Amino acid sequence: MRKHAFKVRPMREFVQANSAAERGFHLRAVMPKPQALAPGLPPTPEHNLIFHGGKTIASLSYANYYVGGASAWNSNDIQSIDAALAAAMTDQNLNNVMVQYYPDGKISSAFQGSQVLAAPPPAVVSQGDIENLVSSMCHAGQFDNLDLTATVMNFLLPSGTILNTNVDPTTVAISARMESPGAQAPAVNKALRPIVVLQENEEDSTQGLGGYHGSVRVGAAPEKIVYYSVGVFSEQLADGTTNGIVVFDQPWKNVVATFYHELNEARTDPDVEDAIRAGNDPNAVRFLGWTSQQGEECGDFPVFEANPLSEVFQEVPLTNGKGTVPVQFQYSNAVEGPEGPTPNPEILSRAAEKRA
Repeated sequence: MRKHAFKVRPMREFVQANSAAERGFHLRAVMPKPQALAPGLPPTPEHNLIFHGGKTIASLSYANYYVGGASAWNSNDIQSIDAALAAAMTDQNLNNVMVQYYPDGKISSAFQGSQVLAAPPPAVVSQGDIENLVSSMCHAGQFDNLDLTATVMNFLLPSGTILNTNVDPTTVAISARMESPGAQAPAVNKALRPIVVLQENEEDSTQGLGGYHGSVRVGAAPEKIVYYSVGVFSEQLADGTTNGIVVFDQPWKNVVATFYHELNEARTDPDVEDAIRAGNDPNAVRFLGWTSQQGEECGDFPVFEANPLSEVFQEVPLTNGKGTVPVQFQYSNAVEGPEGPTPNPEILSRAAEKRA
């Protein structure tokens, strides 16, 4: 949790509506003043996204890093997540919603593959942990073959790991070492994981946090900017509580929807972390791409508005007819609300015409 208030504090966290996490982040979300709508939801033009002049990524690239070692993951889940997320990010009808936020109406996405990171699964992961992991991997040259200006590093947390937004690292570092494909790490006794006492009122994945995205500045000038996202293995736990945002019938589908949310926010507002770091600087807003006046990114308001969540979390058919993918509908200015896949590319002028 950040220790000071920000004049500009847009949201970049994926949180469940009416949860402790949502209440906390909404209280801190501050911004300077400057018809495929999901069934059951009314138009909400007051939440339309505004372009602030910052960077966007039209040709997005991403890689998946599975935290916790091979023993913490079902290989079928890894295959399902990789395949479904790649299919969703390249689907024409889903991309037809997002193209409205790009001047030439063209976007693309390229999956750079996945790796399993060694070491036992951590009990808790903080923002400080993820930023340290990103820095160490970058220093070790593990991102050298990637275009850092357009690539998001996805860090997928295993079953049972709790995610929070604490900027301080926890006591146990996450390994940056990659396991060989197919490697089997020693079995992990989850009962022996260290017990970590969370800070009071801290937003974490047991309180509705699903994930977030950001960036890390690595090295001396000229420093490198590395974009990342992190998400939990959203599931119902054995004690009846939930970790993350649980909607679908299988946890891996929740994971796909989480990272579909994060990647679309990262492509439309990649430098949000710089805006947050800038704090009270009146020019902080210049780092932002597309956010609402309330500080919401493209994936946020649909989650807050939906009741039940299945209004915007759905398995949708792929444009090529080869099955379905679990996604979360993104906010569309063209229909003034959450929009599912559409056969026609949306353009911003449609929203203006509707209000005229």
